[in-house]
Order: sequence, then C-alpha cells, then structure tokens
Amino acid sequence: MAIRDKIYFASDFHLGAHPRSTTRERESRIVRWLDAIKTDAAELYLMGDIFDFWFEYATVVPKGYIRFLGKLAELADLGIKVTLFKGNHDMWMFGYLKHEIGADIVDNELIIERGGKTFYMHHGDGLGPGDNKYKLLKRIFRSKACQWLFARLHPNLGIGIAQRWSAHSRAASGTDEVFLGEDNEWLIVYAKSILANRHYDYFVFGHRHLPLEVDLPNGSRYVNLGEWINHNTYAVFDGERLELKKWLTSSL
Repeated sequence: MAIRDKIYFASDFHLGAHPRSTTRERESRIVRWLDAIKTDAAELYLMGDIFDFWFEYATVVPKGYIRFLGKLAELADLGIKVTLFKGNHDMWMFGYLKHEIGADIVDNELIIERGGKTFYMHHGDGLGPGDNKYKLLKRIFRSKACQWLFARLHPNLGIGIAQRWSAHSRAASGTDEVFLGEDNEWLIVYAKSILANRHYDYFVFGHRHLPLEVDLPNGSRYVNLGEWINHNTYAVFDGERLELKKWLTSSL
C-alpha cells in the first residue's frame, strides 16, 4: 500500500467557463488527475478560481461539477486534507463545501510549514503593484453588504449575470499568457517585497495563468501553478522539494 506523504497544489480550473461546453472534458481531465494522486496524497491545496463562478445561496448552489465534487469527497473520505482558496472568480464560497466535503476554505493567504520548509500561499489576486480598479472591486464584492444584496437576486438572474460577465474573462478567451520579466511580474515583485521582512522557502500562487518557477533571493522560490485550460499544470512537494509538473492526459 502506497504511503500518503505528498502535498499537491493546483489552481485555476475555471469549471463552468464560457463556452460551458468545454467544462465536461476539462472536468474529466481533472478527475483523472485527482484519481491518480489519491494513492500518495496527504494534502491537496486547490488555490482559487476552481469554479469560473460560485455563489452559495441559503439553499442553492450552481449546478454541475458532480464528478469533480464527488471525487473531492472521495479524497476527503480517504483522509486526504482538502483545502480550497477563494479566487477572484469564486470568492463567494461560504460553508457549503466545508459542510459537504470537509474542505477548509481560505480567504486570503495561508502560511504553512512542511518538511522544514515554509510556504506562503495565496490565489494571487489583488497583490503587488497596480490594478487598483480590481482591488477596489474586490473589497466591494467581498463585503457583507454586496453578498447580502446579490443573495436577494433569484439564482436564475444572479448566476446568469455572472456567467455573462465571465464570458469576457481570460479563461473564456483561452489566451496563453507570456512571461513579462521579473521586474514586471507583479506577483514576483510582491514576493520579493515580503522577503524583505521575512523568509519563506516557497511562494505558491495561481491567478497568473502562467506556469512558472523563478529563483528568488536567499534560496527562496516563486512557483505559479498555471491553469487547466491550456497547461494542465500542478505542483507536488515530496517532503524535500516542490516541483512544478504537467499532467499528461494520456497517463490514464
């Protein structure tokens, strides 16, 4: 029997992204990956924008994703610790997934230590210099008042508005991002600013849609997990080293 001692990280599945017809194939791909890692995973961190839109009404959640949610429940039942981060597309996760699956929900950053290594983790939205318009929108959307008002909308209307907005996102366009250079990659700039005051061995982010590993000062390392529309990338920590990998769909 395999020993469950690895930690897995993935981000930006964007399940439900426009066109929605692509979600089933992507969901199937992700489920096969989850099925493959369940034999040696001790922990699983899904770091935001797992859903292209998510809102938990008192008695209603967005339909779909049954195979994915069922697989997460299976992993949790096996004793694998499942943690989900709120992203900019699915920031309205409240208690449903914690209650149904037992998943921990992270609002912003999470700092952990494993195998003597320290990890600073965040979806990545609203960090670093610039993007002041989104930072303002994030404060509004995360406010209790905004959530209360949105909950007053009938789900057909509320989710419909969100899906139309989402149709203009990066995930819907399928654009493959390019590296801007260390001085222009805002998450790298942010990581370096944190390092000025405290050391972390790894900075792990999503959001950028660009799988990337960059060495930072004093032995620290920046890892961006990429996304599952173009790249199918994830990271795994084996107790000594964090490595960015690509899921090959022909593996199963």
